[in-house]
Amino acid sequence: MSATLPSTIFIPKNARLKHFLGVLRDKSTSTELFRATANKISCILTVYATENLPLKTIEVVTPIEKTKQLAVSVELIACPILRAGLSMLEPFLVLNPDSKVFHIGLKRDENTHLPQVYYRNIEPEQGNSLVFVLDPMLATGGSLSFTCSQLKAAGFKNIAVVCMIAAPEGIKKMQDEHPDVTMTVAAVDERLNENAFIVPGLGDAGDRYFGV
Repeated sequence: MSATLPSTIFIPKNARLKHFLGVLRDKSTSTELFRATANKISCILTVYATENLPLKTIEVVTPIEKTKQLAVSVELIACPILRAGLSMLEPFLVLNPDSKVFHIGLKRDENTHLPQVYYRNIEPEQGNSLVFVLDPMLATGGSLSFTCSQLKAAGFKNIAVVCMIAAPEGIKKMQDEHPDVTMTVAAVDERLNENAFIVPGLGDAGDRYFGV
């Protein structure tokens, strides 16, 4: 991880992850291959994002004898930002099948680039859950920051973010507004262009994943 990045950002140094990112960026990658590759990237990121979950000791009976083993001791919640965040949900649930799922639907105003809510399904915090916000692209940071604010307003204090690609501008916004939120990202790109798209990026992740 670059020494110039805030400590809340973690970038896995995984060779296969870097390889898959190249496939995802390629404009000639088909929808089918894009989906398959995005799923693989999401799985890898999920492994790293959940690496330090709190554990508890449980008793397991093997075919040989009883033994002490470890199990995750915190309730997990996945919160994809619609619609692109849905592309990361299934891989997250494959590895964390007992997770709850929240949804928040945001669209970006093309003039102001600010998030607008069109759907929200977030329950109030009931315990000490850990929420993972899923969104492939961290561009301006507006949608992600807004979602984290919504979750905090609902009582959630433990929030983590999983993204594929982030722009420095979005990272700065998150660091300024939510310095307590950790982020696992596959890559930090150069900048945003005049249309607030990540450069070099990979285009519109939602359009490419869903084919529309």
